[in-house]
Amino acid sequence: MCGICGFTGEIQNKTKVIENMADLITHRGPDSAGFFVDKDVSMGFRRLSIIDIDGGEQPIYNETNNLVLTFNGEIYNYKELKEELIQKNHKFYTQTDSEVLVHGFEEWGKDLLPKLRGMFAFAIWDRENKTLFMARDPFGIKPLHWSKIGENFVYASEIKSILAFPNFEKKFNQKMLDKYLSFQYAVPPETFFENVYCLMPGHYMYYKDGKAKIERYFEAKFNINEDLDLETASKQIEDVFKNSVEAHRISDVEVGCFLSSGVDSSYVSSYFEGQKAFTVGFDFGEKYNEVTWAQNLSKKIGINHHYKIISSEEFWNSIKKVQYHMDQPLADPSCIALYFVSKLASEHVKVVLSGEGADELFGGYTVYNEPRVFRLYQKIFNQKARTFLANLVKKIPFRFKGRSFIIRGENTVENKFIGNALMFSEEDKKKILKNSALATRPQDVCKPLYERAKNYDDVTKMQYLDINMWMVGDILLKADRMSMANSLELRVPFLDKEVFKVASTIPTKLKTPKENTKYALRQAAMKRLPFDTAQKEKLGFPVPTRVWLRDKKYYGIVKDAFLSDAAAKFFNCEELISILDDHYNGKWDNSRKIWTIYIFIVWYNIYFKEIN
Repeated sequence: MCGICGFTGEIQNKTKVIENMADLITHRGPDSAGFFVDKDVSMGFRRLSIIDIDGGEQPIYNETNNLVLTFNGEIYNYKELKEELIQKNHKFYTQTDSEVLVHGFEEWGKDLLPKLRGMFAFAIWDRENKTLFMARDPFGIKPLHWSKIGENFVYASEIKSILAFPNFEKKFNQKMLDKYLSFQYAVPPETFFENVYCLMPGHYMYYKDGKAKIERYFEAKFNINEDLDLETASKQIEDVFKNSVEAHRISDVEVGCFLSSGVDSSYVSSYFEGQKAFTVGFDFGEKYNEVTWAQNLSKKIGINHHYKIISSEEFWNSIKKVQYHMDQPLADPSCIALYFVSKLASEHVKVVLSGEGADELFGGYTVYNEPRVFRLYQKIFNQKARTFLANLVKKIPFRFKGRSFIIRGENTVENKFIGNALMFSEEDKKKILKNSALATRPQDVCKPLYERAKNYDDVTKMQYLDINMWMVGDILLKADRMSMANSLELRVPFLDKEVFKVASTIPTKLKTPKENTKYALRQAAMKRLPFDTAQKEKLGFPVPTRVWLRDKKYYGIVKDAFLSDAAAKFFNCEELISILDDHYNGKWDNSRKIWTIYIFIVWYNIYFKEIN
């Protein structure tokens, strides 16, 4: 796991510039640095040494030195690819997985990408053709950003490196604020910085003569087999996941795992007997503390368990540091908990396995139950009747049993589901934004993806949307940034192309039946886990924000932010205070909306306050 950065073309002091850009991502690779600089390109690299510790320094070259590689990630099938390339007369000079990329690209070009099993973001410069090739792994586990600054093309693992490039004009992208307020993350490929973009998952780019060509090489397409029975499905999951964990454990350093009370990380940890697992929690009762669950499981399966209880003061004091490392605001409070568990793990190991991706691939989110729950209601009442009932109950000034059901049951999945977070609707945004014209329908952002998924059933449509949006913008972003902030490599065995091949065939009846979510996966996990762990209801990564925001101290901190100059620049502050007070006084649970706005203000003051 490493960090890369670079730029094309000539500038003054370019060696110093590339060194400065790399220094800003030292946390991604504190073990060493490497550079390639000539008149056409400057490439920087920071290394966290995992495989071939002594011989895997980058940049890495092919036999003739006309191809130059910098690479962030791990290739789990590199030994097989290496043997194939040796048979084709390629000469290797290291034992690292990185080298298969440069020889593989020399042999196959872009057709190398479907052959790779791993997580990656890499750049290859062709010195003869003056062409830069960049690619990102199928699911977006590893990040890659780019910008065109004058005559220079600039790229980096993290945006902060691009911001350091000379003559980059830092401008706030107001359109992104509208999207963020609904989705709780910056919806890629655009970012909060004008003229800075993400290379999307499953895409590659050629850059030559001032022109960029971007193409998609992978799409997470479902190929559901309705005839698949539970026994066969669970056996297929068991076999492919075991193989994936074994592949993801390849390393020349010690590997540990994260462990919560849920089935995903527990299933991963079941392969770590005698090794280390890491958990964090909060001292606010069992709802916010999974440590006891993790301890009990650790004893049963023989894991060396390490844990930490995060104090309220520690959590709040870390917010600025976390948002700096995120590059863009992320209103998922679990990213801070992830920062602490990564910090804990980094004190013991260099690599951890985690359970990200299981919910998206196997149907784990509770909201995926909605198509089944609303099926009869939507069959009895047509759209016009459902809309009438929903509008009626919205006018009732108090909550009652069934109110949420009627409101949620009004629309089709395409008109109501934008992912696992819907913070502010278009109407909500018009109330709180100073410039109400910025507010748009979040459903319009999702429309192109729903069009691509139009032939899937509703649950699979939701999975497809989450794989392409929520998982990229929230789940994997925080996993990468929080682990790398602590110089820790995080690997995700569920997000493996072989695992996806199996997951893509599982019918909805085996994903979200009445019994539970992720049903087929849980059946596979039961062969290695206690029943109560395999069947435990999904909690997410619970953080007590709603409790803190009813505490006078933290209410005061947020109120000051809501009355600040940064808040006044974008929001109607009286509306923000009303939302905050309603929560503080127990009228509504507005904690997620409050947190979304507060985190944006914190982030904005880190990256933009000094230029206003």
